[in-house]
Amino acid sequence: MVLFRSAIADWNQVPSGSMKPTILEGDRVVVNKLAYDLKVPFTTWHLREWADPERGEIVTFYSPDDEKLLIKRVIGVPGDVVSMRNNQLYINDESAHYTRLDDSIVAQLDIWQRRNHAFFFEAIDNTTHAVMLKSAPPNAYNSFGPMAIPASKYLMLGDNRDNSRDSRRIGLVDRDRITGRAHTVAFSLNYEDYYLPRPNRFLYTLN
Repeated sequence: MVLFRSAIADWNQVPSGSMKPTILEGDRVVVNKLAYDLKVPFTTWHLREWADPERGEIVTFYSPDDEKLLIKRVIGVPGDVVSMRNNQLYINDESAHYTRLDDSIVAQLDIWQRRNHAFFFEAIDNTTHAVMLKSAPPNAYNSFGPMAIPASKYLMLGDNRDNSRDSRRIGLVDRDRITGRAHTVAFSLNYEDYYLPRPNRFLYTLN
């Protein structure tokens, strides 16, 4: 079982809110470790590769800053030029499109977060996902670039754009640090409500 979880599939507990509103604290996320390659168990050594992460996918990887296992969304892939202007993304000079997020997704968050954030669907190329943003003047965190993404590097961002330790702080992520693709919430416990289960998030598909 340990070998299976190391090389084939695993679930990861999410302790922080950096991927809200897509992933909540207390979610147990299923990660396909064969999505892109086969690795030697307990290492990041690649035996064989058959696919590369694509823009919009949620992946797990080891941080180049402190080796912690993180979960973020792939935003920039090799060959892209990425910039952000006051939390609005631009990929290869094309602006992402933003539309109103479904109320059912926003309702999963507490009232303080609902009052202090704006919620959108962010569409880039053929991918669409939820993001939450604060209204703030442009700064080094919500505005950057343009940045060219070199070969074998990826730019990762959290969906909770103003509360995520991602490529804006830890830098670009090497291809061989990526451990798998997250695709489903197996089950979820509400840390703020006596660890009661959230039945509506059981087997919830991540987008």
